[in-house]
Amino acid sequence: MKHSVFLRGVIVTAEKNIRIYYNKAPVIIFGLLFPLFMFFAFYMGRKIDVSVFFPGFLAMALFFTASSVGPLITPWEKQAGTYERLLSFPVSINTIILGDVLAGALFGLIITSIAMTVAVFFLEIAVNNLILLAITIILGSLCFASLGVLLASPSVRSPSHIMMFSSLIRFPLIFISGVFIPLTELQGGGRILSYISPLTYLVDLFNASLTGTSVFFPVLDIFALILFTCGFLFIANRFHKRNLMKGL
Repeated sequence: MKHSVFLRGVIVTAEKNIRIYYNKAPVIIFGLLFPLFMFFAFYMGRKIDVSVFFPGFLAMALFFTASSVGPLITPWEKQAGTYERLLSFPVSINTIILGDVLAGALFGLIITSIAMTVAVFFLEIAVNNLILLAITIILGSLCFASLGVLLASPSVRSPSHIMMFSSLIRFPLIFISGVFIPLTELQGGGRILSYISPLTYLVDLFNASLTGTSVFFPVLDIFALILFTCGFLFIANRFHKRNLMKGL
């Protein structure tokens, strides 16, 4: 009974987030338009094999879509005064966090699946391992939705401050994670930095599932994404609870 109440709370929270935040301007800009413009900026007019570039683009699209919802929810609700109302209901902070993660993960999952379907039919992108591709999209969505919730943990009421902070974290990651420069071409400090980025392992998994080639073993990539997801959730939980202790 207790678990069913908890699960229902997570689903209701996620449903509320989907109805309210999917059509907000920051989510549309950073979750949809930015990855699309980045793709055209780096691909159009250049003699690049789209099948080689596409795994990195797909990883970048999933990264931004899944992590664009979480940073908006908490500060927006604190600014509107609805966060306190949400906490007055019989839900725990864990329920709210997982509901936020589920909303962000579903957004990333839906948009990435649409992009992948379009690529298969119109760009003739081949899929080497469909099961691994599905696992990659699901794990990536959960991982970066968790990162988005973590980025929303600072105790501020202005969504613009959180979006600025999240941009400072997210933008550098795309340049050290094999999105535009393959991991095999990264040397020295750039190669070392790539190991601490969760996006690196997502790019590698997309390469494994689409082209059949990867730098790491896919099992290692999957384990890394699970580890990052658990770490993001744990830290987000601690930060959100600490902010509650300090007061809203």
